[in-house]
Amino acid sequence: QVQLVESGGGLVQPGGSLKLSCAASGTIFSLYVMAWYRQAPGKQRESVARITSGGSTNYADSVKGRFTISRDNAKNTVYLQMNSLKPEDTAVYYCNAKRQYDYWGQGTQVTVSS
Repeated sequence: QVQLVESGGGLVQPGGSLKLSCAASGTIFSLYVMAWYRQAPGKQRESVARITSGGSTNYADSVKGRFTISRDNAKNTVYLQMNSLKPEDTAVYYCNAKRQYDYWGQGTQVTVSS
């Protein structure tokens, strides 16, 4: 069983930055593809960024150049650095671990508002 715990969400003004963290336990973290998803009110959950066990990354077009996903296998943690935040980035952000199965964290709220 994989446990994922997100942290780092909060309220930030447009143009600001936040760094989300997701700590994993109960598994060999380095073997998993890790990803961040988000879900805004009234919308479907969408993929934001993904990083493979080898460190390859990809991003949703809406966040390219602003968000950076990274992982520290020694700390069993994946990060999402979010810069130049926009009001449309407001959502609950979820951490995802995938190998044979999908595992999800409980989510952390990010609100971008002046």
